Amino acid sequence: MTSYRATLDVDRPIGQYLAQLLADERARRGTRTGRRALTVWGHAVLVLRWLRDATRVKNLATDNHIGLATAYRYLHEGLTALASQAPELPDVLAQRLAAGDTHLILDGTLVRTTRVAGTVGKTRGRTAGSRVHRWYSGKHRAFGANIQFLATADGFPLWCSEQLPGTVNDLTAARTHGIIGPLCAAAAHGLTILADKAYHAAGIGIRTPFKGAPGNHPLHGRPLHIDQHSHNTLHNSLRARGERAAALLKTRWRALQRVTLSPSHIGTIIKAALVLTQLEHQDRY
Repeated sequence: MTSYRATLDVDRPIGQYLAQLLADERARRGTRTGRRALTVWGHAVLVLRWLRDATRVKNLATDNHIGLATAYRYLHEGLTALASQAPELPDVLAQRLAAGDTHLILDGTLVRTTRVAGTVGKTRGRTAGSRVHRWYSGKHRAFGANIQFLATADGFPLWCSEQLPGTVNDLTAARTHGIIGPLCAAAAHGLTILADKAYHAAGIGIRTPFKGAPGNHPLHGRPLHIDQHSHNTLHNSLRARGERAAALLKTRWRALQRVTLSPSHIGTIIKAALVLTQLEHQDRY
């Protein structure tokens, strides 16, 4: 066998921060010294390797001379510890209002997973009778979880929701998470929320582009007014920057590009990635 040394492109203070969280959690549980297979630093590095490089858990177990079940348990402990530090939506909105922001961006993204079993019913129409996979997104043509996120005007992630199955659309997800009310309340204080057409009629203060007439509408085929076209162009140029937030999380933390764990943990995983991303950019935000 060939052995080698490697480095992880994550600043050491980030690892120290996670190690301190893990130390606090061990102290809370009353874990005695020397009873764990890994030190808190080794535990933190294991979690960061999985998030940053999407290292297989089997390889993490081998590298640390621990069992596979132990490696999974350590990974989930670290992710949970990080996710517990994620900001809550009311706090985020209050901070941005205090900072004088004029608008934020609301959007949804699909965090892809491997194929997941489980159905929610049967389809209708031409494909009537076929099963609908609970975690399959027809929009993205992939299995995954729907995650809602809030970003700054220049596309930095501020808040992420828990996961919902890929079959859930963005507006339903926003209503399920109960985020429409706080966003509308913030809009009433001058913090406008920009969103795409998927959030049409979400609520006062959540601005979306004008939609064309539906196909069965008497006005089908009539073009939008030039003022509406201008509004959509300006709106989309501002809102599109929110796509950067999801891209920043997924490209920096490669485990989010395709999650191999149970999709029920995706909310915890993306919140852990959010905390690390905000730590890395804390001088700016």
